[in-house]
Amino acid sequence: MANRVVYWNGSFISETEARVSIFDSALMFGDMVFEMTRTFGQKTFRLREHLERLYASLDYVEIDCGLTIDEMESATLETIERNLPELEALDFQVMHDVTRGAGSLYDTLVKEGTEPLVSINTLPLVRHLAGVSAHYAQGAHLVITPQQAIPARYIDPKAKNRSRLHYQLANLHASRLEPGAMALLLDERGFVAEGTGSNVFIARDGEVLTPKPHDILRGVSRRACIDYAASIGISVREVDLDPYDVRAADEVWITSTPFAMLPVTRFDFRPVGDGTPGEIFIRILDTWSEEVGVNIAAQAEEYGKLAETWSP
Repeated sequence: MANRVVYWNGSFISETEARVSIFDSALMFGDMVFEMTRTFGQKTFRLREHLERLYASLDYVEIDCGLTIDEMESATLETIERNLPELEALDFQVMHDVTRGAGSLYDTLVKEGTEPLVSINTLPLVRHLAGVSAHYAQGAHLVITPQQAIPARYIDPKAKNRSRLHYQLANLHASRLEPGAMALLLDERGFVAEGTGSNVFIARDGEVLTPKPHDILRGVSRRACIDYAASIGISVREVDLDPYDVRAADEVWITSTPFAMLPVTRFDFRPVGDGTPGEIFIRILDTWSEEVGVNIAAQAEEYGKLAETWSP
């Protein structure tokens, strides 16, 4: 294992020494929020937007992490700087995890004055990208699963939290339908919501559509995709989409921090369009790659080969 360090409540410790209490509220209740940012060319992509969402999530779950957003940003940049020699010139993820802290055994509420746990760590994106590298050319398979998106009136999905059992159940179901398939969740009204960690776009008759941002995580990569589309004259409308719309689409793709964009060429065991990545997807991905100075699809292919011998 590389000698990476982790920001741990104001100190820097070895990644191998980072330990969470078995009584931490995150382990007991999934009571935490987090963010993942990635780099392109080892430069963070929209870090401030990720931190703004982190602090909105903290406010929603009523955790005071003890740092201002500027202090969190400074701690993040220092964590990156300390780890750069261990990151082998690879692009990497930056994880922010904030828990409410450790209580006593089965305390319903963490006592007032308990110190939250704030951690920041880095990890090369090799295995993340290796797992999806073939999809850039072949496309992913998206399937609807029985698990629904959690309505905002219960736990607002706009707060990025670790209470994600429904995601895991959806992933398991998708894998049983077909190994490697990705799950698509509907909301309680039967409209398309999101993937398990991704946002969904479709193109039909030259128009790009994406679900309205109420019962979904408002992804930073989702916003980037909309921005890059606009920069090349492609408008994106937020609408209610049902499964029929996805089946009838000319193109489908998903967005997420690790891989930026992935084409979907099959939906519920049927081809999307002509069964290959579409022109609009390719144009937006090319624009994104040009803007960040990294060929996103080629990098994933490179990391896919590297993963065969790479050790974290």
